[in-house]
Amino acid sequence: MARSNNDDMLMEDELAAAFLDDASDEEAETKNVAVDDVPAEDEEWEEPEDFPGQLAVDVYETADKLVVKARTAGISKNDLDVTISDNILTISGVLSGGEDEQTTRWHIQECYWGEFSRTIALPVQVREEDGSVKAELKDGVLTITFDKEKVEAPKRIDVQ
Repeated sequence: MARSNNDDMLMEDELAAAFLDDASDEEAETKNVAVDDVPAEDEEWEEPEDFPGQLAVDVYETADKLVVKARTAGISKNDLDVTISDNILTISGVLSGGEDEQTTRWHIQECYWGEFSRTIALPVQVREEDGSVKAELKDGVLTITFDKEKVEAPKRIDVQ
């Protein structure tokens, strides 16, 4: 979804209000931010519910291959699990490293840390045997390449 300049201004106002300790109800109304939305200094941010994050992917095909690419920066290949069954691809794993035991208070936390999973119904038939599928993790990008299954054109059956 495209953002307009007005959306950016609103977001900047919301961020500024989040760091103002003495924001009044009147100031919050002019900035479209409820005072209740800004935690008091002694309050903590609510923890998000515990669910796996989703992995963004690109899927495209060439004349004889189907390619799936996923940005997996910071993930080692040992922390990845890639499976295929009945033309359904699942990529899952754990992205660790976001926790610091000395952290006393978060100010901004935009990076996702923890379990992630993505299941994709592949758009074309692929061969699932060993040697027909290649997975490579390079420079933070997971690339999975499948040989496409040769699909014969439908044969006409004469009705008598």
